[in-house]
Amino acid sequence: MSLPVLALLHPVADLAASRFSVHPSTAIGIATFAIVYAWRARQATAADVGPTPPQRMAFFTALALLFLTLNGPLHDLSDFYLFSAHMVQHLVLTLVVPPLMIVGTPGWMLRPLLTSRRAPWIGAVARRVTTTAACFTIFNVVLAFWHLPPLYNLALAVHPVHILQHLMFIAASVLMWWPLLSPLPELPRASYPAQMLYCFLMVIPMSVISIYVAMADTLLYPAYATAPRILGISPMQDQQYGGLIMWIPGGVFFYAVMTVVFFKWSQRGEDDQASAQVGWTPSASTSAS
Repeated sequence: MSLPVLALLHPVADLAASRFSVHPSTAIGIATFAIVYAWRARQATAADVGPTPPQRMAFFTALALLFLTLNGPLHDLSDFYLFSAHMVQHLVLTLVVPPLMIVGTPGWMLRPLLTSRRAPWIGAVARRVTTTAACFTIFNVVLAFWHLPPLYNLALAVHPVHILQHLMFIAASVLMWWPLLSPLPELPRASYPAQMLYCFLMVIPMSVISIYVAMADTLLYPAYATAPRILGISPMQDQQYGGLIMWIPGGVFFYAVMTVVFFKWSQRGEDDQASAQVGWTPSASTSAS
C-alpha cells in the first residue's frame, strides 16, 4: 500500500460537525506542563521574582494556543485536507507558542536544572546549545529536515512520527528564541546588534525552504493529493499557498522582531545618555577645559 494512501487511513474528520476533536496525547502533555508550572510557582521564595501575573498569562496563553493548534479544526485541516493549513499550524508552533512560554517562565524556575549535582551534564549541554550560532543552526536544520518530502510524508503516515516532528519543532523553536528572550543570565541573551543580525539571517533559510516548496513544479507531499478537496483548492495550489504562508508571514515576523529590538537598543542608548548627563556638572566641565 502506498504511503499517500497510508497517510489517509486516519478517520477523515467532518469539518461540518460540531464535535471538537481532542487528542489525548496532546491534552495529557499540555496538562503536565500546566501542573509542573503551577507546582514550581508555589515553590517561589522571598528572593524569587514571579511568576508575575503577566508571566502567568503569557505561559497559560501559550498552553491554550498549543491546545487549539494541535486539536480541533486546525488540526483536522492540517492532517486530512490542506498542506497550507499545516503550515499555519507550524508557524504557530514555532513563532508564537515558544516565545510566550519563555516570557512566562522566570529564570529561577529553570536554574536548578543548570546546577543539578545529579545531572551536571545538563548545564554543560545547555551552555553549548544556547549559543547564538547553535540556536540558529539547530532550528534551521530541524526545519529543513522535516520539510524533506520523504520525512514529511512519513510524519503524515505514522502518527508517532508526527508527534516527534511537532516535539522537535517546539524544542528547536525554544532554542531559536533563546538569544532573544533568555530569562537566565547564566545563559544570556545576545547583544542588541547581534539580535538584529540574528533576526535578519533567520529569514534566509526559511525563505529558501519556502521558495523550494512554493516554486516546485511537482507535488512534494502526495498525501494531500488524495485528500478530499475543499474550498476549491487544487493540490498544487495548496502547496504553493503553503510555501507562501511560510515565506511571507514568517519573514515579516522576523523583520518585526528586528524592529522591536532596534527600538529597544535605541531606548537603552538614550537611557545611558541621560544617565551620563545626570552625572555632568558645570564645574567638572570648566576644570576639564
